[in-house]
Amino acid sequence: MDINKRAKVLIQAMPYIRKFSGETIVVKYGGNAMINDKLKSAVMSDIALMRLVGVNVVLVHGGGPEINAMLKAVGKESKFENGMRVTDDETIDIVQMVLAGKVNKNLVQLMEKHGGKAIGLCGLDGNMLMAEKLVTSADLGYVGEIKEVNPEPLQNVINNGYIPIVATVASGYDGNVYNVNADIAAAHIAAKIGAKKLILMTDIRGLLRDVNDEESLISVVNVSEVPMLKREGIIKGGMIPKIDCCVEAVRSGVSRAHIIDGRIEHSILIEMFSDEGIGTMFY
Repeated sequence: MDINKRAKVLIQAMPYIRKFSGETIVVKYGGNAMINDKLKSAVMSDIALMRLVGVNVVLVHGGGPEINAMLKAVGKESKFENGMRVTDDETIDIVQMVLAGKVNKNLVQLMEKHGGKAIGLCGLDGNMLMAEKLVTSADLGYVGEIKEVNPEPLQNVINNGYIPIVATVASGYDGNVYNVNADIAAAHIAAKIGAKKLILMTDIRGLLRDVNDEESLISVVNVSEVPMLKREGIIKGGMIPKIDCCVEAVRSGVSRAHIIDGRIEHSILIEMFSDEGIGTMFY
């Protein structure tokens, strides 16, 4: 990139930096961006930069591949029902150990390496995420449905200049620990803390009119259009829960929710600070 182009990029970013400085953004981090080292570095540097220019960021993460790897290492098979992990006594211990321990602290260390000040939390800290057992046709074990979010631990971390990195295990009212969906947790957190944006990182460009054609991206969706898009079969399969999270966040007061392609380096910065944006925006 030549000097003039670099200058234009910075000038284009200025009004967005001004707009979002002092605001809070919730990013759900997952997919290839969590596995590929180059993409991991890009995400951490993006968030560190955002914090540097005054944007408060809450990073919410899962860690499915790491959980699968640990279960395999101890000789336990990963079981799923309708896309959700069956979580028995032994599995919930491994989920908590992997998410709140290994994955969370590795991300904190990586963020610090890229110049960001981070604190690792999970839903158990300060009873941040309170859940009940999720009731479905199949017994999923210790899989929870979030009922309450206590924003105080997050606000304390943000107010002291740190980036909270949140692992998605929750406290049960019954004293148990529950595995909760990271997209849903991010949406609940965004609504409770009054976030300006919710950003879900995925491994596709966004909502596609034709799943086989990445050029058929639908860039902007009003949440009132979602039922029609479901009836037309445009929103289907694994996109349904992600988009439902976006709809719920917007209806709960989050200004904009985005599904973006985490396979693209610096996709968060492109979405936040450029005229073009990236992915699909829900409002």
